[in-house]
Formats: sequence, structure tokens, C-alpha cells
Amino acid sequence: ELKKHGLTSDELTISKIALEKIIENYTRESGVRGLRRQIAKITRKSVKNMLDNTSIKTTSITVKNIKTYLEKTVFEIEVVDNKNEIGVVNGLAWTQVGGDVLKIEIIKIRGKGDMKITGNLGDVMKESSVIAYSVVKTLIDDNILNIDSKIVPKTQDEIKNKIEPSKKLIYKRFDLHMHVPEGATPKDGPSAGIAMATALASIYSNKGVKSNVAMTGELTLKGKVLPIGGLKEKLIAAHKAGIKIALIPKKNWEQDLSDIPKEIQNDMKIIAVSNIKEVIKVALI
Repeated sequence: ELKKHGLTSDELTISKIALEKIIENYTRESGVRGLRRQIAKITRKSVKNMLDNTSIKTTSITVKNIKTYLEKTVFEIEVVDNKNEIGVVNGLAWTQVGGDVLKIEIIKIRGKGDMKITGNLGDVMKESSVIAYSVVKTLIDDNILNIDSKIVPKTQDEIKNKIEPSKKLIYKRFDLHMHVPEGATPKDGPSAGIAMATALASIYSNKGVKSNVAMTGELTLKGKVLPIGGLKEKLIAAHKAGIKIALIPKKNWEQDLSDIPKEIQNDMKIIAVSNIKEVIKVALI
């Protein structure tokens, strides 16, 4: 690009940190075409500045002035906040151009036990939500998930006769709405299973989910956690987002942990899980 625009390496420099920011925030691709286009934009503006102001002999691109040469960021992984919320879970997703942190949100509304799912989800991901729903209801029935009967909506008869309803009625007296934001981006795959189940467990038990925890894993009807793909990309995304604890399937922990950069392993606690009970124990407050 320097040669194409008639510049020398002395006339335009880009710091290593600035170049990393361009790659992370202004491109999202498996190749380097987009990166080359962004660098071309910088060189053109540098040449224009030199022509407009002959006193400018060199241009140095740093993190501080990069926004002067490039416009809005194309992609940026949002850093998680420190607020623990009920029914909000950090899932980890794989895309063709890297990993991403996938928020899964659930609210409950007084109703009859129906569940609505939104967010441009594929069939496999929708099936994962149904499996997660059944698994969590089983946890409630087996008294594994602790539910306070005081949060179960009462019928008029129960109010009149001062009867405390069984906590097992909670999923029959609330409708749920599960949503995965960024609806413009299609999402599919089974690896959000444990995140969906955790969000459901949180909304039913009225317990918050730790904001610094993220997770990935397929869920079976029996509550087992199955291995997933794209672990390296997912954990890199989690690290960028400031996640401190990552829950991954035990099989992935045994087979794929050696592929994860040491920097990430040192900064993040990676926990192997084999069933949904272990997930909930770590994730819920």
C-alpha cells in the first residue's frame, strides 16, 4: 500500500498496537482483503494531508489518532459489565470469522407455561432451547433447583384459603420469553444449550447469574454436557470481553485445552463441566 500510494516507510508508520486495533475493530474476515482496504484508507488520507499541508512530512498512526483516519468500527466485542442479572447469561458462539460472546436473555410473565423464542435462530438452536426448558423443569421436579414458593403466583382460591402453592407449579404459572439479541445476525448450533438452561434456572429460582462467567456446551435431555467445536475462537472472544470464568465441556477440556493460548489460560479460569448441575452451581449467585 505504501508503494501504491507513493509513500516511504519513513513517511507513514502504524504502531503495532494500532494495527492490532484495526484488525480487531475495523475488520471481520477470515482473510486480509478488508485489512488491506483499511490500510489503503489510511494511506490515502495521509497523502491528502501532506498535499494540503506541506509542513507535514510524516504521519504516525497510533491508538489515539486512529479514529481520525478510519470511521466507525465495523466490529467490536463488548466488554461485559459487573452487573449480575437474573435471566441474562453470557454464551459463547463460533462464527466463520472468529468467536463471539452471545447474550441470552429471558423474562417471565404470568401465564400458563408457554415459551416464546426470538432472535433469528436456526432450527438446531431452537431445539436446544426446548431441551433446556425440559431439563430445567426436571431439576425443579427433582428438587435439585431451589425455588422459593413465595415467588409462585397464587390462584384466587389459594389467596382466599391462605395456601402456599407448591414450588413445582412455578413453570405452569409463568410464560417465558427467551431472546438472543442482534437479530440481524443468523445464529444456529447446539452449543448454547447450557447457557439457555442456566438462563432458565436463573429466572425460575430468582437468582442472578455471575456477569464474569461465560459458557459453551451442548445439552442432552438427561442434563449431560456434550463437547462443541470452535473452542479456541470462543475463548479468545471471552478473553477480549473481560470474562474471568469460562465453563466448557469436560471432553473439550481434556482434548483441546492445549490449543488455547497460554495468555488466556493464565488470565481466565477455565472449568470443565459434565452436567448441568455443575454449570448452575458455578454460574448462579
